[in-house]
Amino acid sequence: MLERQLTKVIRDNLAQRKKAIVLIGPRQTGKTTLLKDLIATDKDYLFLDGDDPLVRSELTGINTSQLHQLIGDNSIVFVDEAQRIPGIGITLKLITDQLPEIQLFVSGSSAFEINQQVNEPLTGRKWEYNLFPISWKELEDELGYLKSKQQLEQRLIYGMYPEVVINLGNEEKILKQLTSSYLYKDVLSIAGIRKPEFIEKLLKALAFQVGNEVSYNELSNLVGIDKNTISTYIDILEKTFVIFKLQPFSRNLRNEISTKRKIYFFDNGLRNMLVSNFSSLGYRNDKGQLWENFLISERHKQNHYRDRVVNTYYWRTKQQQEVDFVEESNGELKAFEFKYSDKKKAKLPITFDKAYPDTPFEVVSSENFQGFVT
Repeated sequence: MLERQLTKVIRDNLAQRKKAIVLIGPRQTGKTTLLKDLIATDKDYLFLDGDDPLVRSELTGINTSQLHQLIGDNSIVFVDEAQRIPGIGITLKLITDQLPEIQLFVSGSSAFEINQQVNEPLTGRKWEYNLFPISWKELEDELGYLKSKQQLEQRLIYGMYPEVVINLGNEEKILKQLTSSYLYKDVLSIAGIRKPEFIEKLLKALAFQVGNEVSYNELSNLVGIDKNTISTYIDILEKTFVIFKLQPFSRNLRNEISTKRKIYFFDNGLRNMLVSNFSSLGYRNDKGQLWENFLISERHKQNHYRDRVVNTYYWRTKQQQEVDFVEESNGELKAFEFKYSDKKKAKLPITFDKAYPDTPFEVVSSENFQGFVT
């Protein structure tokens, strides 16, 4: 089992102050494994699986006296897939308020539902974290620099889901199962979407447009549903950790684009499953898109795991001048261009350089990317 970056972060926060630990992320990223690893040395814990109908029945509408009876002598309670349990927020609040000696762990695969049910009841009572597919840093820490670098092309094509990384040679089969169970069952059931064909069309359209600006009007025409529904579906896909948005950077220069956005996938493997393409890089015309999606998703993971206070953007003008990635922290900017091959030269657009002078600029290639993603 790879050591996850969040394990130490959560353990350190537990030592500082006893609060509920809420861990959110897509299925099959190792949330249950991580939390069980944290409590492995303590035998007195109660595991409650929200996927189990009996557990859902027992926890729905439960009172303090019944909680005492259910928990018994256990000092730790772990509620897995909590979003499946109606009214779980109030139940968790009862545990934290009425049973302060209990250490509470909660996991869920939908920020959409967890936030609705848990945020208000547990305000001030929780540490909340997101767990993503394996990060490049976790892979490199486990395998070492050279062996992880040898897997770069595989990771660009098959992604970083734990089961995919561990089972070399079975990636396509695993990704097919993951896509059908997670994307087309879990996400649709969570959102209550009655016409899955529309979300399938939308996902495929977004998969082909990785790295390009996305227009909700164009997606509406392509998928065959109205613009507001497109916006709602994209919000759901973001809160279920399938995609994330990158907004354009603008300080109101007249020729900067400020209304569109780019959309990336949290995992290259899922993206490639959607477009049904697992060809090697030498036979692909979307290598640049895969490289960009990989780098930005890995940077996203590190910004979260390291609790960096940054805003992330892309920059583009109406004349098609572009910077792939811009980070802003404490009012200071950093600009990045992504080129898989270090033989391809790039420089900062003159318009950007004049508007934001002295901004540090770096070209991130397959030869120097480790610093950017770790």
